Amino acid sequence: MESMPSTPSTGPVSVPVRSPVPVPADPQQCQLVNGAALDSGDGRGPSAADGPDTGTGPGDGPQSVAEHGDRSRTVPVVGGPQARTERTVPPDGDGPADQPAGPSRTAGAQTGTVRIGGPVTGTAVADGPVPSGPPDDGPVVRDGPEAVPVVRADLGAVLLDELRSTLARYVVLPSSHALDAVTLWVAATHGQPAWQHAPRLAVVGPAKRCGKSRLLDIVTETVHDPLITVNASLPAVFRSITEDPPTLLVDEADTLFGTSKAAERNEELRGVLNAGHQRNRPAVRMVGNGPDMRPGKFPTFAMAALAGIGDLPDTIMDRSVVVRMRRRAPGESVQPFRSALDTKPLHDLRDRVADWFRPLLPRAVGMLPVMPVADRAADTWEPLVIVADLAGGHWPATARAACAAMCAHEAGLDEDGDGAKIRILQDIRTVFTTLGDPPALATATLLAQLRALEEAPWAEFGVSGLTARGLQLLLKDFGVSSSNIRFPDSRQAKGFVRNDFLDPWRRYCPEPAPPQVEGGSLA
Repeated sequence: MESMPSTPSTGPVSVPVRSPVPVPADPQQCQLVNGAALDSGDGRGPSAADGPDTGTGPGDGPQSVAEHGDRSRTVPVVGGPQARTERTVPPDGDGPADQPAGPSRTAGAQTGTVRIGGPVTGTAVADGPVPSGPPDDGPVVRDGPEAVPVVRADLGAVLLDELRSTLARYVVLPSSHALDAVTLWVAATHGQPAWQHAPRLAVVGPAKRCGKSRLLDIVTETVHDPLITVNASLPAVFRSITEDPPTLLVDEADTLFGTSKAAERNEELRGVLNAGHQRNRPAVRMVGNGPDMRPGKFPTFAMAALAGIGDLPDTIMDRSVVVRMRRRAPGESVQPFRSALDTKPLHDLRDRVADWFRPLLPRAVGMLPVMPVADRAADTWEPLVIVADLAGGHWPATARAACAAMCAHEAGLDEDGDGAKIRILQDIRTVFTTLGDPPALATATLLAQLRALEEAPWAEFGVSGLTARGLQLLLKDFGVSSSNIRFPDSRQAKGFVRNDFLDPWRRYCPEPAPPQVEGGSLA
């Protein structure tokens, strides 16, 4: 079986670089480029010695392009609302003349073009300050395979801000951190070939009408190559994942994993979602017919967004940026989403984000950002933080603050799985510290102290609170168990020795390092 061809990249077409060509940052201030004199800003064009003006007369246009061949180039210039002119400079140095440019592809943005004589074989980036313009001014490169973008220095931060405000217009997210996280996750889908891990976006809520499906609607229109899997067979999903993978979208995921029978029927999909979180984890299936059957490897690496009522399976939640939706409160309003009206602007925003980020993939591959979390949480959030670091502005700090806050929130909620095991270690340390760090504690004393801790789950743990048997099960994986201990008052009872906890405490719940003191003040 052959895999389906990959979807063409939405990024600008790369041109082999033979010699860099400077492009003026200001359409009113031009320089000598490859021997062609451009307008110096006084409206006079080049000197009379350069010959008569034959650049953009009424009969020029397509004829001029054909006449000059590949020595004439079109370059979009980002400018303000009035910067809509087309300048043509033939390779022989004839002067430019202005004429109105065609309509802009982006609603609200004004884009002009510059034709530069001579062979242009590189991607030009403005050296000086970029003229101010609407937030959606960007490297709009849709005029042909040789168009060269002029990139704003702050383009990434501006685009992420615009994407964030667009999401907030349609959906009320539970927190500003959640809104930041979804914004970065959507942008990260356009850089999947650069990532080592493909984070999942788990959009969950306690009930219907919390905005889960609406958020997925907006995400669908802004991510890279969306693939809705609700009606797709697993073999079709396998064959859709390529070196530049699509973004998998699963709505109503609770119907796939909500019951034991449903989870059993969809175990293969769950396996794909788990394996696809990390690169180089292919699925192996038999392909061919009859005697020609052989094992074949299918890539699974792809970012995925899942929405559903209640938590998803632990293995998926652990690999996800988790957004816990809630119903809108009175006074909270959103803009309705209508495909006929909203799809085109969302696609335009998606294309501009892709045009900005795709050329940055080589840089993204080599980045190892400083993360505020560790282990799998760091793997999951790393692509989002890299996107923020490349965008600049406030986004590097914003991304790390969202990462730390949302991961800490999920760790506090995970008290039925591994989170309960970590929590019991932390609370046992609290009990020992409160009682003066005795060398040992009787099981009955330890249980009574644990149940008495405020905001701890142990009084309601299980059917009738945490029991001695339940405590043993929670501590089993850490190699800690009770034993017969003779206490100073000569009584003998089952209990726990404090030294048995020292290694688990150090590995699984280390105490935060004390703040460093420099010059008599906290660093």
